[in-house]
Amino acid sequence: MHKDILVIDDNPDIRFLICNILKEQNFNVRSAANYDQAVIEIDKKLPDLAVVDIKLDKADKDGIDLLKLIISKNKLIPVIMISGHATVQIAVEAIRLGAYEFIEKPFSTEKILNYVKRALENASLKQEKDIIENKLFHSFDLIGKSPSIVKIKKTIEKLSASESRVLISGPTGSGKELVARKIHKNSSRSKEPFIIINAALLKEQTYEKELFGQDFEDGNVSLGALERANKGTLLIDEVSEIPIETQANVLRVLIDQKFKRLNSSKYINVNIRLISSTSKNLKELIEAGKFREDLFHRLNVVPIELSPLNSRTEDIPLLIEYFKDRLSEINGVQQPKIDIKNDNLYTYGWPGNVRELRNLVERVTILSANESKKNIDKLMDDVLTSSSTESHQSMLEKSFTSPLKEARESFEKEYLMKQLKKNHGNISKTADFIGMERSALHRKLKSLGIKGIN
Repeated sequence: MHKDILVIDDNPDIRFLICNILKEQNFNVRSAANYDQAVIEIDKKLPDLAVVDIKLDKADKDGIDLLKLIISKNKLIPVIMISGHATVQIAVEAIRLGAYEFIEKPFSTEKILNYVKRALENASLKQEKDIIENKLFHSFDLIGKSPSIVKIKKTIEKLSASESRVLISGPTGSGKELVARKIHKNSSRSKEPFIIINAALLKEQTYEKELFGQDFEDGNVSLGALERANKGTLLIDEVSEIPIETQANVLRVLIDQKFKRLNSSKYINVNIRLISSTSKNLKELIEAGKFREDLFHRLNVVPIELSPLNSRTEDIPLLIEYFKDRLSEINGVQQPKIDIKNDNLYTYGWPGNVRELRNLVERVTILSANESKKNIDKLMDDVLTSSSTESHQSMLEKSFTSPLKEARESFEKEYLMKQLKKNHGNISKTADFIGMERSALHRKLKSLGIKGIN
C-alpha cells in the first residue's frame, strides 16, 4: 500500500512542486494551503509523513503548532519542516519538539526525496520495535504474592464469565491498564478490539469528538473510541478528567447503548464492555460537584483497587526478576545481576510505583552491559538513595514549619513505615528491632493511621 503524505505550505508554487515530486514516486499525496485546511486533513486521516512549512497564513498558528498537533496524535509520524527564512533557534526548537528533519528553501528534488525516504524507513523501524514492545507489554503478567494482588487475580478470574463494568482505582504507575487488559483477555470479547482513550491527555473541546466521532460535510467520517471498540472493550483511562458536561452524554450511552456522531442525526448502536480507571478519589470529586454520582454508580459495578508498591514490598523481588527477563529480551542484552536483598529497594518510597521499578530495571539492563555486580549495585543505590534523600529533605523542611507534636508524628510515621518495609511487613521482627512490645507497636501503628501492613 502506498504511503500517505500530507504537504502543508501556503505558497502554491512550492506546494505544487513538492506534491509532484512525491506523486512521481508513487506516494499518495494530499495537500493543505493553510493551518485550518491542515487540521481538517489531519482529522480526516493521520498521514504516514507530513511535510510542513513553518510560516503559514494564520497569525496565531504556524507550522510548529501543526508539528505539536501531529506529534500529540502519534509520535511515530515523521514530520519534515521546511522554511526559507527561519532562524537557527526555530530549527533547533522544531527538532527538539520532535521534527524528523529541517530543510531550508530552496532545496533539490534529490534532497527532499532522500529525507522523505529515510524518514519513512526510520518510522517503519520504530513501528516494528513498538509492535514488539507492545506484544511483550500486553502479555505482561500481573506479578505478586501480596494479599492485594492475589485478591485482584481472583477477581479477574471471576470476571471472565461476566460482562460487568469495572472501575479500577490506584495511584499512577500501579498497573491499572495491565489489569484492564487482563480482564479483556480473559473475557469472551478477547478476539475483539481493546481500545484505550486517555481522558487526561485530551483537550477539553475534543472529548466528544474522540468519544463519539464526527461526520464531515464532504462525506468523510472520523470514528470515535466508542465505535472503534464496538463488540470489544473500551478503557477510559483517568475517567475523572472527563468534563462534567460530557459525563452526561457518556451516561446516556451506557443507558441506551447508542449515540450520534458529531454533526450527525443518525443513531449508532454499540455493544461494548466499559472499563474505567482513575488515580483520583471519585467520591471526593462527587462531593466537590466535579463528577456525576449517577455516572459513578454506573461505572463502579465491580471495583478493583490497586495498592501502591510501597505497601506491598514483598512483591518487589518477584517484579525485579520478571522485568529483568522481559526487558533483557526486548533490548537484546544479558540480564543484569541485581541484588534483590538491597535494603534501599524496600525503604524507598516508589512514588512512581511499579512503572518506576520497571523503568529502573530497564535503565540498569541497558547501562549494565559488561559491568561488574559492584557497579550495578552502585547504579541502583545512586538512584534510590538520591531520591530518598530528596524526599527526606522535603520532610525535614516541612517539619520546621509544623507544631512539635505534628512534626514528631510525621517522623515516627516515616520511621516506622521504613522499618516495616525493611522487614517486609513483619510486625514481630520490626518490634524486636526498634525495641517495642508487639502489642504496643500495633497500637502505635493504629494511632498513626498506618494501614495495609501484614
